[in-house]
Order: sequence, then C-alpha cells, then structure tokens
Amino acid sequence: MKPEDKSKKDNYLVGRLLLAMPQMGDPRFYKAVVFVCSHDENGAMGLVINHALPGLDIGALLQQMKIEVDESTQDTPVMSGGPVESARGFILHSNDFKQKDTVHVCDDISVTGTVDALKVIATGQGPAQMLFILGYAGWGAGQLDQELQQNAWLVIDPDADLIFGPGTDEKWDRAVRKLGIDPGMFSGASGSA
Repeated sequence: MKPEDKSKKDNYLVGRLLLAMPQMGDPRFYKAVVFVCSHDENGAMGLVINHALPGLDIGALLQQMKIEVDESTQDTPVMSGGPVESARGFILHSNDFKQKDTVHVCDDISVTGTVDALKVIATGQGPAQMLFILGYAGWGAGQLDQELQQNAWLVIDPDADLIFGPGTDEKWDRAVRKLGIDPGMFSGASGSA
C-alpha cells in the first residue's frame, strides 16, 4: 500500500463504534451504538449493536426458518441493525469463525451473512462471541462525514465486552463512560444561553 493510500484509509471509520448523540432527530438511532463495517468515499455501512428486537430471539427466528436449534443459542436476542433491508441478517462475530463469505472487518471482528452460517450456529458450532442482527444502517457518499461534522456521532474504539457483552440496554452509557464522560451530562434537548 502506498503511504498516501494508507493515510487516506486511516481517515475512515471501519471497525470503530459510532455513538449517537442524544439530540439526533431520528428516533431509530436513539442512543444507538453502531459498529462500522465499511466506510470509504462511496459511503458507509454499519450495524446497530444495542437495539434488541422485542420478543425475538435467535432460537425463535431459526425455528421460523425450519432450522433445528441447539439450546446454547436458543435465547440469544436479535438486534435491529438499522432501517435498511430489515429482513437481511448479519452475524457480527469474533474471528474464531470463518466461512467462504465471511468478511474480516478488523483485528477481532468479522461479519457473515449466510443461511449456512446460521445452520452451523444452530448446532452450537458457531463463534465464541456473536450478535445476530437484522437490517443495517447505511450512508451515501459523504453523508456520514457530514453527520460527524455536525456532531451527530461520537467515535470510539471497540472492545469485545462492549460489543458482545451483556446489558444491551446499557451499552451506550458504558461506551460514553469509556470516553471519560458521565452520560448524565448529555441532555436530549439543545438550547442557547
């Protein structure tokens, strides 16, 4: 890779987390934590990792698909990854699992989106850590960069516990604390003095 290519790539947010600021007007992204899977001059794609779909777990979903489920994956919640293609499934997972369609995103995390992968996971042979996500967040060319300039998002480095750990509803607060900020300092309203 040429030095100028590396510096250009370093400006992109692949493998990082976006934290939606409370004043963001889109309720679909209220306190969203988004794992960025791709980001380049053509746009960006990410997966919301902290909005569980109510009443839906991977066991129920796999049963709907007529896939027999191992008990170890039965109660894993299904996340709402964003408003784009909400019926399309993604497995965000640790790098100890790989299939031919797996996309390696960063050092510790990959994404796989095939029914064959779900069948393997249903048998209990899947990755050590994973989230199953329906839908994704997408941005056109320059759109995410503009939202960042408007302070709609904070950006942090991910860690496995934040992404895959328990407490889905607390992930945004934990991520903000990771920056050394008290989440209570943010308010959903903006004003002027």
